[in-house]
Amino acid sequence: MAGFNITVAGDSAINLEFGNVISEKTNGLIRAAAQTLEADPINGVIELVPTFCSLMVVYNPCAVGYDELTSQVRGKLRGLVATTGGIHRVVKIPVCYGGDFGPDLGDVAEHAGMSAEEVIAIHSGHDYLIDMLGFLPGFAYLGGLDERLHTPRLATPRTRIEPGAVGIGGAQTGIYPLASPGGWRIIGRTPVRPYDPDRESPILYAAGDYLRFVPITPQEFSLIETQVESGTYECEIVKGRATTPVQAGTAGERSEGCEASERSSADDAIAVPQTESNNNQAASSAAWSEGCEASERNASERAAVPQVDAVPQANQKEEDEDALWV
Repeated sequence: MAGFNITVAGDSAINLEFGNVISEKTNGLIRAAAQTLEADPINGVIELVPTFCSLMVVYNPCAVGYDELTSQVRGKLRGLVATTGGIHRVVKIPVCYGGDFGPDLGDVAEHAGMSAEEVIAIHSGHDYLIDMLGFLPGFAYLGGLDERLHTPRLATPRTRIEPGAVGIGGAQTGIYPLASPGGWRIIGRTPVRPYDPDRESPILYAAGDYLRFVPITPQEFSLIETQVESGTYECEIVKGRATTPVQAGTAGERSEGCEASERSSADDAIAVPQTESNNNQAASSAAWSEGCEASERNASERAAVPQVDAVPQANQKEEDEDALWV
């Protein structure tokens, strides 16, 4: 039996709870469950919503009852194996760090006991798994921030943070897709639009994808911003593998794993327009997904079923509960 508990979430949804500690293992189980239920859908299921530690299954109670739904879910997810490692989508996000774009970069550097250049190098030195989307359309909760950059939130949140602001809040980092109040430390800003309601795919990425921050200059920021406004800029999406955090160094340095990923995936890049529809995007994404799913299935067949921790660590649980605050 797959390692999850089922709880009721109102009269038309259930939660599949895979643990209570945020981890890549838990995220892999949630993604695997979602992929399984999407590939072999249950009649009456309307939507699947992944979160940090659970998968919400929204259903029409007039089409399928609770008992039948939970029975089918348990049957389909029996022997579930986490989706981890392998090839995945990496969305490259250009970021201008510091200055007016990142007013809190100096504070983060001081808290970490390093230079601003070292903070930039570490922050942009590996790929971040998107655990879930929430708070705002396109707001990605990212896992994997280097512990050296963990920084407390502002004592007094700002009433307005600009769209595209890249921040650090506690043990997490992320992008504000829209203007919003917030208490994270702002270290940079991207000119791309993670969320654009006029785009064919309004949100650039999904839970289970990875983000890679790419340092740019203020001049490059202005150029990309102009291209975004005119609809000529394309956000690059590549195939990659998870990378490990880079050691402190100069700005723009990347880990060997990240460089290898970029070299191996350069010919397979998928471009996503920032403002206009791309009729080829769906076909490209579908073709990529088929190859990725095949790779993950092969890897899954060789892997052992992971065990979900029954009792969380106290400190980790407190940190996880605080993770949603922005």
